[in-house]
Amino acid sequence: MLRPLGRLPHLISHANPCTSCGACCASFRVSFYWAEAPERGLPEELYGPLSPVIAHMLGTNCKSPHCAALVGDVGRQTRCAVYDRRPSPCREVEPGDDKCLRARAAHGLAGL
Repeated sequence: MLRPLGRLPHLISHANPCTSCGACCASFRVSFYWAEAPERGLPEELYGPLSPVIAHMLGTNCKSPHCAALVGDVGRQTRCAVYDRRPSPCREVEPGDDKCLRARAAHGLAGL
């Protein structure tokens, strides 16, 4: 039996462990080649220059990073405000990989 389409996003969000985590977004500096931001349509208010050719997501170039695009509470319920436009370093982290596990541990969360 097919489920109504309106329920589908609800089901998907519970299947993705990232929507109840966000630890990677609050653990690492997110830096990338500057041209990637306008190519992806990343809003200018969310990134800044790190060098003449490298940009970074605001909020991530500090001792206690917290990406400006992260919405919600780490370890509870989170989402990326620019998920479809996020830069390459964000696309490279996978649930359960080394960076994910290090970030989760830093926030007191169990591994996946």
